[in-house]
Amino acid sequence: MKVDICKNYEEIAKKATSIVIQEIKNNPKLKIGLATGSSPLGLYENLIEAYQKNEVSFSEVTSYNLDEYIGISRSHPQSYYSFMFENLFKHIDIKSKNIHLPNNDLTQIDHIANDYNQILHANPLDLQILGIGSNGHIGFNEPGTPLDSETFIVTLDEQTRKDNSRFFKNLDDVPKYAITMGIKNIMDSKKIILIASGKEKAKAIHQMIKGKITNKFPASILQLHPDCTIILDIDSASQLA
Repeated sequence: MKVDICKNYEEIAKKATSIVIQEIKNNPKLKIGLATGSSPLGLYENLIEAYQKNEVSFSEVTSYNLDEYIGISRSHPQSYYSFMFENLFKHIDIKSKNIHLPNNDLTQIDHIANDYNQILHANPLDLQILGIGSNGHIGFNEPGTPLDSETFIVTLDEQTRKDNSRFFKNLDDVPKYAITMGIKNIMDSKKIILIASGKEKAKAIHQMIKGKITNKFPASILQLHPDCTIILDIDSASQLA
């Protein structure tokens, strides 16, 4: 596990962007796992700018999103489908056939996890982008998730719902269920980049890097990944000393 500590969030985003662009230049057919939430927004903004400046092309890149809420439509402004198109996909030259997001149709709940898992098995990821929740979740792998889990339907932890309620009108509007890549799917990626910023993430970062590897804190499993880069600002790294 490599830890890079940056001055601020802007430097985090710049560092992550340089890694992603280099990976695409090394492999134009890169298979990349993408995260949502506030952590990767700066990265996505920078990637859009780099594309607009003809510094990188996504025409052969294939994307696979980590997770999605269940129980809201893809057209809902807080769906991860909407998030990805608004914040990245519609601004770059990635082909629609190369974009993969988990199906979140409640009427198909019996098989959507298995369907997405089969796609991931057939397309091992070259690079996975991650954030981290205050309770140590990666994707929607909540505390207690088996470390060998693969894509599944999850009942969201109450803390996760509270953390995400800022994106909704109130807590009651936050979905209670989601579909997520499992921990094993994440660990199967050849390379991982995790982005975190702010003092509110400092305790989680300390536990992820310094703590015991346990399913009670899912992100701790990243200690075992052979090529994992953690990119932090001073605040999120403040408890590492």
